[in-house]
Amino acid sequence: MTRSKMLLAALTLSAVSLAACERPDGATAVRGLCPDFKVAATPAAGADAATPVDNCVKRWAYTLAGTRDDAATVADAVVAACGSHLTVWNQAGIGAESEGAEAISVTTGQPTNPLAEHYGFAQSHALLYVLEARAGRCSAPALKDGVPVGV
Repeated sequence: MTRSKMLLAALTLSAVSLAACERPDGATAVRGLCPDFKVAATPAAGADAATPVDNCVKRWAYTLAGTRDDAATVADAVVAACGSHLTVWNQAGIGAESEGAEAISVTTGQPTNPLAEHYGFAQSHALLYVLEARAGRCSAPALKDGVPVGV
């Protein structure tokens, strides 16, 4: 094989391997950063109450990350979209002993309570996932009836 044919073969192979990561809009995703949304989002046995919230937040964040709004605005919309999941988590955490319980956040050192911590969890994860989706140029999960599949 001549040198030019070898070079052409190598370039063709490179183009084919890059095409495997290409999104429908032509942008190339960053390998290893994008989640596989084709995998069913079923909580593992013993999963904590935050898992459904995190799953919802991740799927909505990747879905809405392509908008031109700033990441904080998108993260707010993501948390709003997952409000029902957050409510279920909050209701599960409200008990006689935890009702109105104030504590000091180990993260911020500020007074807090379980409901505020749940909201902070959802908000910070939403922002992280929006930025992660944008940085990785990741594809959004499939939609069904206007909602990301798996939410």
